[in-house]
Amino acid sequence: MSDSIIIIPTYNEIENIEKIIRAVKSLPKKFDILIIDDGSPDGTADVVKRLQTTDFADELFLIERSGKLGLGTAYIAGFEWAIAHKYDYIFEMDADFSHNPNDLIPLYEACATEGFDMSVGSRYVSGVNVVNWPMGRILMSYYASMYVRIVLGIKLRDTTAGFVCYKRKVLETIDLANIRFKGYAFQIEMKYTTLRLGFKIKEVPVVFVNRQEGTSKMSGGIFSEALFGVIRLRFASLFGKIKPRQ
Repeated sequence: MSDSIIIIPTYNEIENIEKIIRAVKSLPKKFDILIIDDGSPDGTADVVKRLQTTDFADELFLIERSGKLGLGTAYIAGFEWAIAHKYDYIFEMDADFSHNPNDLIPLYEACATEGFDMSVGSRYVSGVNVVNWPMGRILMSYYASMYVRIVLGIKLRDTTAGFVCYKRKVLETIDLANIRFKGYAFQIEMKYTTLRLGFKIKEVPVVFVNRQEGTSKMSGGIFSEALFGVIRLRFASLFGKIKPRQ
């Protein structure tokens, strides 16, 4: 068993899932992997089950859910599973290679050797490091993070990043049952809650590459959730509603 586990939510990622698992397992550091599959009709979960019985027994795990229940709820399910299994470092990562598996190492080192409680694979901490996105989407993402920084009064450059590492104590402290958002706002809420509870975050520069295979799961509702969710987070903080798990 590794000290680290990577949580990868999936929905219709059959083109990518075996490739991303093998890429992670080829790294010089050992990472276990937990796939949270939301009932993919394309057979994503079947690929994972095959790999569990062939190459990656006791290193690859699968939770199957009955339908698209949202990114945030997938990660919450994964966090609770990882906490119960006593992993020290718990990662979020996409299945589509927009997050480079090689960047798992510096994210891990930021927490394991540099003393940070959470590390974020940041697209914007050293300029704008995004490949194959339309300019409109780059501007929307960049200015969305700026909006979040202003409203919440934080210094993080990439508040919506979904490539992160947590120390287990962070997720044990956050009241996961009270995390409300499912899309971009989920990522913002987790980072803001981490900061409000007194933990330290490091942004690690990464290059984000738009998916080459499969279909994006982005929608307009995700952006609107983030827009209004940030205001709700600010008020929750002002009224003392961000509290540790009891």
